[in-house]
Amino acid sequence: MILLRSHIGSALRASRVAQGRTLRDVAKSARVSLGYLSEVERGQKEASSELLNSICAALDISLGEVLLRVSAQVRLAEAPTLTVVDDAA
Repeated sequence: MILLRSHIGSALRASRVAQGRTLRDVAKSARVSLGYLSEVERGQKEASSELLNSICAALDISLGEVLLRVSAQVRLAEAPTLTVVDDAA
């Protein structure tokens, strides 16, 4: 089962880590608790659109960019496993 919250959390964490920022720093900038941001990043909490906008603003990335990344991840997760058929047999 694909959970959007897991993919969104991964995308947010990847952006934060790429910037070399701590959870504490981003939580303070986004005005959310450190624990809640941690749960969002781990896919344990579904953030509201307002909270996502606040986190994205704190990370200086657009919500649209996060959703594009998530969309690509979901497409990959939904792709059927390719199997090779040997016609020579």
